[in-house]
Amino acid sequence: MSIAEKQQQLLDDLSLFQDWTERYEYVIGLGKKLAPMPDSSKDADHLIKGCQSQVWLDASFVDGKVRYVADSDSVITKGMIALFVTVLDDETPDSVLTADLSFIDQTGLKEHLAPTRANALNLMATQMKQRALQFASHS
Repeated sequence: MSIAEKQQQLLDDLSLFQDWTERYEYVIGLGKKLAPMPDSSKDADHLIKGCQSQVWLDASFVDGKVRYVADSDSVITKGMIALFVTVLDDETPDSVLTADLSFIDQTGLKEHLAPTRANALNLMATQMKQRALQFASHS
């Protein structure tokens, strides 16, 4: 499934919910499904700076694909990073780097978040692309 198809699947899933409480429950559920992040990776090197909550992101390069692991001390923030992990995990570095992540605007989540949390979405997307850039020369 391509990045665009994964994004559309998330948007389709979110459109099934009528109110924002249900949409947030869905996003929180995505966060709960993330693979566990080792405590050893929850350090300053993996922290996404500028987020209101603590958000950690790690990436590895396996068989030509970027594999992401993420966690947060906030359930909604963990769900938000899970949106990006769902879309970008197991993709080539070039695919991640050229991905249009504006789908996050189409979710409508930003309008229902405090400005600092909405800004965190941009920081997450930027960090995920920066991690992919580290692997781009290897692919």
